[in-house]
Amino acid sequence: MLEISGKHQDKSDEELLENFHNSGSLDVLGDLYSRYMHLVYGVSLKYFGDRDDAQDAVMHIFEKLIHDLPRHEVQNFKSWLYVLTKNHCLMEIRSRKSADNRLEGFKIEQEFMESDEEMHPIDRADSSIEDALKECIEQLKTEQKECIELFYYQKLCYQEIAKKLDMGEKKVKSYLQNGKRNLKICLEDKNVR
Repeated sequence: MLEISGKHQDKSDEELLENFHNSGSLDVLGDLYSRYMHLVYGVSLKYFGDRDDAQDAVMHIFEKLIHDLPRHEVQNFKSWLYVLTKNHCLMEIRSRKSADNRLEGFKIEQEFMESDEEMHPIDRADSSIEDALKECIEQLKTEQKECIELFYYQKLCYQEIAKKLDMGEKKVKSYLQNGKRNLKICLEDKNVR
């Protein structure tokens, strides 16, 4: 596990964040992270259901913090870390799914990320509807098309898409939801269900 110095225990999260942004000190970041390692482990365990995977996630997320934290203005470290952990777990679960288990992966994601009751055609894409789907994707508005392609084909999460397209995560989610709705309408017009 991580070695933590503990010499910054009297400082607030905000003070440690500012100190880390100014100095880039891994000791400072380690002390801040140690306050919430149990949270990261717990969230990871919930998603993976395996202690070894959860422990690996604790390490990977610390490494991710070293690179990601300097690029963000974080107001509430605990909340930001929770979202980062959740996204890491979802992306890891997603990347483990093979093409044969694609449907299973989308069901897991839908449970955690989407609120649609039934499976959307893009979530159960198979060869029989692939051509119609591509045709419908081409008809989407540019932003919807980009978000759909990045999310479903390049397997990027909301945060990565937002960064790549230089827009907020809420916009990304909105474009994805509207794009999926428009795809469903288009596929229904083509009698693909």
